[in-house]
Amino acid sequence: MTAHIQPRKRHAHRSFGDQLINVITYIVYAFFTFVCLYPFYYLIINSISANNLSERGKVIFWPLEIHFTNYKNLSTIPGLTDAALMSVLRTVVGTVMTVLIAAFLGYMFTRQTLWKRKFWYRFVAITMYFNAGIIPWYLAMKTIGLTNNFWGYIFPTVVQPFYIILCKTYCESVPQALQDAAEIDGAGTLRIFFRIMLPVIKPILATIAIFAAVNQWNAFQDTLLLMRDKRLYTLQYVLYQYITQASSIKISSSTTTTDIAGALATAATATSIRMTVTVVVVIPVMMIYPFFQRFFTKGIMIGAVKG
Repeated sequence: MTAHIQPRKRHAHRSFGDQLINVITYIVYAFFTFVCLYPFYYLIINSISANNLSERGKVIFWPLEIHFTNYKNLSTIPGLTDAALMSVLRTVVGTVMTVLIAAFLGYMFTRQTLWKRKFWYRFVAITMYFNAGIIPWYLAMKTIGLTNNFWGYIFPTVVQPFYIILCKTYCESVPQALQDAAEIDGAGTLRIFFRIMLPVIKPILATIAIFAAVNQWNAFQDTLLLMRDKRLYTLQYVLYQYITQASSIKISSSTTTTDIAGALATAATATSIRMTVTVVVVIPVMMIYPFFQRFFTKGIMIGAVKG
């Protein structure tokens, strides 16, 4: 006679300890979410609140006396539209070139047939630890003709050792059989790279694209050092000029529109200028990032850890 063992029934309700842990977990995550999101929320509510209240620090959790004059008058800054287009152009071109070069060099450093492969890889990687400084960098840019030149935004930043290392590590995780099969069919190095490797390593490319785009979009120091032609000014540099002068220039209703800060609202303050400018600069990045988020975690984990 065989005894049938009755399976133990699961409790319909979780224990008090499990429920307590869940509550604590939700509270902790809610707190960190608030800490991450509140600075952006604070910028937005201060940029649309009464400027005098924002200047005195009265706007904390919700907007007061809402208005959009700051944004309306910000658009009247001379050269702002051209500067925004220049920022978009340098971001798009710089990001595409950085991603392609990082992917290609990362792939080539995994090829056993590359001449002096280890030497060139170490030669690129060692540049992460040395920096000549601003003055030698500026003299080098001037010597090769990258001052007052759009390519001065692109060429100094397209080769990034960190991105190359990420791509190399990710390419090493791709089965070698894919490349071997393509070589048997007569595919060359470039065809294997564009037709096989690029589609396979999309996650790490999206991760690098995020890093490169943010760096290009936020950069303004290269404009300060290299560019004298106003047609090459970027959005960040134009807004940087207003931010740095906002603390020393008092804007009143009698300020003329030809003044450097006169294009802002007549009731604007140093605080409202900073808040509004910061929102304008940050919003585009916040809008683009979610589209790459699904690639980010996978790309950075596989690209950072070999195996």
